[in-house]
Order: sequence, then structure tokens, then C-alpha cells
Amino acid sequence: MQFSTPETRASLILRLQDAADVAAWDCFESIYGPVVLRVAARQGLQAVDAENVVQEVLLRVAKSVNSWLTRSPRGPFRAWLIRIARNEAARLLSRPATRPWRQGGDSSDVQLEDWVADNCNVASELELEYQRELFLWAAEEVRSSVEEHTWLAFWLTQVEGLTVSDAAERLQVKPGNIYFGRSRVMNRLKLAVQQFEED
Repeated sequence: MQFSTPETRASLILRLQDAADVAAWDCFESIYGPVVLRVAARQGLQAVDAENVVQEVLLRVAKSVNSWLTRSPRGPFRAWLIRIARNEAARLLSRPATRPWRQGGDSSDVQLEDWVADNCNVASELELEYQRELFLWAAEEVRSSVEEHTWLAFWLTQVEGLTVSDAAERLQVKPGNIYFGRSRVMNRLKLAVQQFEED
């Protein structure tokens, strides 16, 4: 999947005010859509219901981003987004028509009560999933801008957990090349994430 070019979070949020800005909405959905989807699915929603939560969250953001931007004080964007996602999932879970289709059958009322009582866990899950999705986005951006052996030096040692010597042997290069390639990729990843999240 190809993502839009990175831009600051602040400028992206400002662009969301324009419902016709397809590039901004594509970028926003590519980062936040999978985050909300995975967390909704983890809360016991089936795939279709989890997709509904994503669509409802995107719709709510589209309808209320202007009022959020003009609110003072407005707080962090992700906290606002998490609150929307949590409310939409709770609303869907509490609908009688949805309950029978939740995973868990007869225990769905108890699961709903547990879910509502565990809002902090949902917020931390959303934050963790956001960080994961942001890493995947940044990795895609950086991977296309470096040589394959440079990317592999990073991937093998930092993601797959190989030692520098094992990675060097596998890539048939000197250990110094692994250190250099890994450092270069990590710096670019940090820069991409910083550029996206800069306020």
C-alpha cells in the first residue's frame, strides 16, 4: 500500500476541515483507520461491526473537526479521537440489535459492562495501535528511500532480532556496514515520525 507524503499532524488536521481534500482524508484514514479497526475487533466486535465503528469514527471526525479546532482549550488530538472511538464502540455494543452478533453469545451483557468499565485499557490500546500504525507508515516511507541492503540491516537486527554478526553473515557484509545501515534507517524513521507528529 502506498501512503501519502508525510506532513505534520497539525497541518493534516487543519486540512481535514475541507471534506473535499481527498489526500488529507486518505492519509488520515491510512494511519487511524487500522488503529480503530484493530482495537474495535479486540473488544469483541465481529469484522463488519468493527468496520462500522471505523466508518462512524471517520464520520464523527469529519462532522466535528471544525468545532474541535476552535475549542479552547481543546486538548490533544489523539485524546479527542480516542474519546470518539470509545464512544462509538460503546454505542454500537450497547445496541440490542448488535449484542447477539458480538463474540461471546449470552455473556455479551457482562462483556459490555466490563468493556465500559475498562476505558483506560481501550485508550492505552488505541495509543499502542497508533504507535504501531505510525511505525508501519514510516517504515514504508523510509524503505522506499534507502537501498535494500541498508533496509535489511535495520530490519534483521531491530525487528527480527538477529545479532549484528548474524545479520552481517546473512547479508555477506562487514558488521560495520550493519551498524551504519541500521543507524541510517533509524534516523530516517525518527525524522519521518517527528515530521508527522510535529505540532
